[in-house]
Amino acid sequence: MGFFGNLAAEKFDRQYSDKQLLNRSIEYFKPYWRELLLIVATVLAIAAFSSIQPILISNGVDNLAAGEIGKVYWMIAGLLGMGVLNFLSNLLNRYTIINLLANIIVNLSQDAFKAAVHHDLSFYDTTLSGKIVSRITSDTNEFGNLVSLVADIISQMVQAGILIFVLFSIEWRLTLLTLLVVPITLASALLYRRLARTATRQGMRAMANVNATIKETIGGISVAKNFRQEQQVYNVFEEANNTSYTVNVRRGLVMHLMIPTLRTIGGSATALIVYFGGISAVQGAITIGAWYLFLQSLDRFLWPIMNLSSFWANIQTGLGAAERIFALIDAKPSVTQVASETVDRIQGKIEFRNLDFAYIPDEPILDNFSLTIQPGETLAIVGHTGSGKSTLARLIERFYEFQKGDLLIDDKDIRSFDIKQYRRQLGIVSQSPFLFSDTVFENIRYGAPNATEDEVLSIANKIGNGDWLDTLPQGLATQVGERGGQLSMGQRQLVSLMRVLVSKPSIFILDEATASIDPFTEWQIQQALDMIMKTTTSILIAHRLSTVKAADRIITLEDGKIIEEGNHDQLIEKGGHYAELYETYFRHQSLSYVENAKGLKNT
Repeated sequence: MGFFGNLAAEKFDRQYSDKQLLNRSIEYFKPYWRELLLIVATVLAIAAFSSIQPILISNGVDNLAAGEIGKVYWMIAGLLGMGVLNFLSNLLNRYTIINLLANIIVNLSQDAFKAAVHHDLSFYDTTLSGKIVSRITSDTNEFGNLVSLVADIISQMVQAGILIFVLFSIEWRLTLLTLLVVPITLASALLYRRLARTATRQGMRAMANVNATIKETIGGISVAKNFRQEQQVYNVFEEANNTSYTVNVRRGLVMHLMIPTLRTIGGSATALIVYFGGISAVQGAITIGAWYLFLQSLDRFLWPIMNLSSFWANIQTGLGAAERIFALIDAKPSVTQVASETVDRIQGKIEFRNLDFAYIPDEPILDNFSLTIQPGETLAIVGHTGSGKSTLARLIERFYEFQKGDLLIDDKDIRSFDIKQYRRQLGIVSQSPFLFSDTVFENIRYGAPNATEDEVLSIANKIGNGDWLDTLPQGLATQVGERGGQLSMGQRQLVSLMRVLVSKPSIFILDEATASIDPFTEWQIQQALDMIMKTTTSILIAHRLSTVKAADRIITLEDGKIIEEGNHDQLIEKGGHYAELYETYFRHQSLSYVENAKGLKNT
């Protein structure tokens, strides 16, 4: 374990050179060239006004020594004027930088979020969502601070450039002595760069771990409370937080490692220059005013040079943030399309042809797998956990890339389609239906945003005569809460199925929930399923007997292979693996939900 501890990089992380980061960053500034010109103009004005002030004071000191009081008054008036102009220039400069900064952060955040949204599901198999949130929020703000910092550096360096001419005009030998400090500072900053960048990376990873822990804990707080694990949850957070604390303390030490050293060098140089300058003034080589001007100009010249180490640490923080953001944006997708053909209305024929797939290399899930699903067919897939049921659905959904063989939709390579157009024709209901924190109506029309309330009501009333809507406090206007938490599991399933009905897909994929629901809701869900299956090719990963029996064909999977297929009666008569599943699992659903629900409704 190194100085910063063991904080592993994400798989998609990469390292960029400063030149690469600079070139990428410039692309975000190009649309705002007018603002950049205004910033440069105000920076030059600020530097000029700041440089003129010691010159005016120097002349005032000489005039005061010569007894020319009238000129001293003019000097005071000039200082007031310079002060007002400096204030106005700073005000305009800050206002422009703040606006530029806001635009850059917004654009960078949008690009990072867009990349996160479009990454494949396999990307999230190995990446915690909390760490992605950290890159989109915290890191973009750190990069924004870099913009403001660079403007300050440019302002001070321009001021230093003006003052160096003033210093040479006063005493060129002392100025040469002063310039010896510059290469020492720059060399130290360059040597310090690598250590500062490493410290920045580790500090940001530690904070991302904290964010990920908070997000995961809050998301699963109900489970923690159910099992009385609040203390364990706190312990996990405390460990991540303490790691972040330790890493960031060390980061702070590294970031400020060189400041005392450089300021000692600067103080020593100033002492020598004051000594030799004082001798020159006493000997009459320069006036007292000129010596004062030299000292004032020296201080203003050395200030940005001596603070370069501090600036450099903050610059490395900004560049480290940019590196993490660009790594997220540049992460290569595992799913790639070989073409982008327009997708007309899909008929729904699906064919797996000698297909190999593995989530992890050398651990195959499907091996030389073949299966054909005809247009309009309803196929139920059963099998034990890990048999490959959900894998088939994910490949059809194009969320994962298969390694060998072919997957054809209507006899066309699935990799040749425009992926967005293709997915618009899929209706997917996962085992744990996800609802957004909005109304029931907005969740239903999520996949068809142009659907009207009348259209939604018309479809909803065909399911159990719309009785399920009566169970919602405010009907379609009912708020579902975070992840649909204010609805029962059955209500969430009905809303998810309604979402599919409204979007009118060509292919329907159901990974059926295993949670038990009451018979009446089961009957309503089956009605919704029947409505969907009439117009689609349907793949049902079935856990309920009612769903299995409604299928045209059932296949039984074991270790990624089809070991049986047929309808329910045929497979029961065969007495094989499906019959065993029926006896050990489906038979526990001995009551017919449909019959019971009808009986309940009649009463």
